Amino acid sequence: MARMTSTGLRCGAALACVVSFCAPLAAQEKPIELTYSVFFPATHRNTVLATEWATEIGKRTAGKVKITVFAGGTLTPADKCYDGVEKGISDIGMSVLGYTRGKFPLSEVIDLPLGYRSGANATDLINAYYQKFSPKEFGNVKVMYLHAHGPGFLHTKAPVATLDELKGKKIRCTGLAAKIVTALGGTPVAMPMGETYDALSRGVVDGSMGPQESLEGWRWGEVVKSSTECYGAAYSTAFFVAMNKARWEALPADVQQVFAAVSEEWIPKTGQAWDEMDKAGKAFAVGRGNRVIALATEENDKWAKAVQPILDAYVESMKAKGLPGAEALAFCQSFLQAQK
Repeated sequence: MARMTSTGLRCGAALACVVSFCAPLAAQEKPIELTYSVFFPATHRNTVLATEWATEIGKRTAGKVKITVFAGGTLTPADKCYDGVEKGISDIGMSVLGYTRGKFPLSEVIDLPLGYRSGANATDLINAYYQKFSPKEFGNVKVMYLHAHGPGFLHTKAPVATLDELKGKKIRCTGLAAKIVTALGGTPVAMPMGETYDALSRGVVDGSMGPQESLEGWRWGEVVKSSTECYGAAYSTAFFVAMNKARWEALPADVQQVFAAVSEEWIPKTGQAWDEMDKAGKAFAVGRGNRVIALATEENDKWAKAVQPILDAYVESMKAKGLPGAEALAFCQSFLQAQK
């Protein structure tokens, strides 16, 4: 029988190390791969921000996590994104709460015409609201962070400077904005963002409600001729960035901490980005010769008065559902007032 030398023993021990430890280590080094569904176009600032968020998480986890962003609704369309996250079609998703009306009743407070002045304030508000009320309607996902766009204005093919000029016009809108259009005398036409450019171009609708970023980000400035800065009725739209709950719970604790830290940083980044996009969108439209109408004080007050019943109806609707709508509305109004 061959005699085992000390060198042979050391080699054997080294081989045992390779077999018993190195192979499992290699398996552990395989990254956690996650999919992220975003409905914004690939070049849109929000998609860029989402991609940067994903990249930052990859960096801070030292490559433990790899997130692939699917832009333009290619993984799940905008109105199916939240359900897609719940069902695991995508691991993470970003879209609009208003695309699934009725699913988030208490959180509709963010979409009310509260007279928003900026995207930064709207984004700060929605996250403060979420922290305070912890709405159960988000119970089937893990919220990463929330955001909301700047003042939602009216953008039309023909100038609108008064409520009388808006009367009867077909206005594209989503979610609760349909009630705003109705209250102002227009005819609401429900439609996702991705279909709006074509509808405006072909005259299917006379205008659309949305933030000024839409004028460049979605190219509306090419197919409308006027924007009405109606601060009295200015609304916002709530956006979510959420992860499938099972996928979240399966993540190691240190990885979860990274997600939480990066998401917290992306709240002010996103709010600031909304305002920068609004500024760029307005400049884009003005550069094409589009008109921007700032409502006179008296007319602005008329628009604010016209949408007040929507706020009252929200409170009554939440009361009927046993939800703290009055408290949520008062919190939001106080928060925005303190930011002025």
